[in-house]
Amino acid sequence: MMESLVLIVHVLLAAAIIALVLLQQGKGAEAGAAFGGGASQTVFGSQGSKSFLGRLTAVLAAGIFATSFALAVYAKQRAESVNDAGIPSAELIESAAEPQRDLPELDAAAGKASESDIPVAE
Repeated sequence: MMESLVLIVHVLLAAAIIALVLLQQGKGAEAGAAFGGGASQTVFGSQGSKSFLGRLTAVLAAGIFATSFALAVYAKQRAESVNDAGIPSAELIESAAEPQRDLPELDAAAGKASESDIPVAE
């Protein structure tokens, strides 16, 4: 439940930061071209939109960092709980992968090959 809530907030923050970055003007662009004259100076205060949008972007970036960290903690807890679910350990898998020599009759039959059994090119 809590993980889903954090994930939803994370996605909303990501969409908001994308929108904010697209709203901001580049260094060479004039604010009058985007907002229609000098109206941008009165909407965001005397300094214009740079400081307001910059601060808001920084706050949203901090929120993205916090939700990313929280999602990483949830993922770590989920990975630890998977280990308790009966999945075999790496040592058990490695020991099962080693070849077993339970069939001595095959080993003995393999040693009975003679030179006549080997094909020779003439």
